[in-house]
Amino acid sequence: MITAGLNQYRIALLYFAEFSRASDLDYDTDTETDTGIDVEFIVMDEEEFEKPYRVIIHNDDVTTFEFVINILVTVFELTFIRATRIAFETHHTGASYVCTLPLEEAKSKVFKAQFAARQQGFPLTFSIEPE
Repeated sequence: MITAGLNQYRIALLYFAEFSRASDLDYDTDTETDTGIDVEFIVMDEEEFEKPYRVIIHNDDVTTFEFVINILVTVFELTFIRATRIAFETHHTGASYVCTLPLEEAKSKVFKAQFAARQQGFPLTFSIEPE
């Protein structure tokens, strides 16, 4: 998934470079155009994208055990038994380790889980930290 994203990014840059060269030939170069768009490129190598990040679930007094277990099974693809253990550990200790994922995948899954929780009126929260 990350590699595909990088390939799409490279294709977009190549397309932009070709478009820029073609537009230089098609238009009068004396005309200045200010689009008002500032572009900042952050260069990250594939190794940095794939660094492992820990996903942590945090306890609250509102979210039900059933909902937490359901999210851990459906979003994070854990077994029912493992999800149940994590839910009880989180309840007793305040926070618990869920899994380790590449950064983009961790962000995506945390967003899906927290979005589903908000849709149901639960304040369930997760955090992501480097391993």
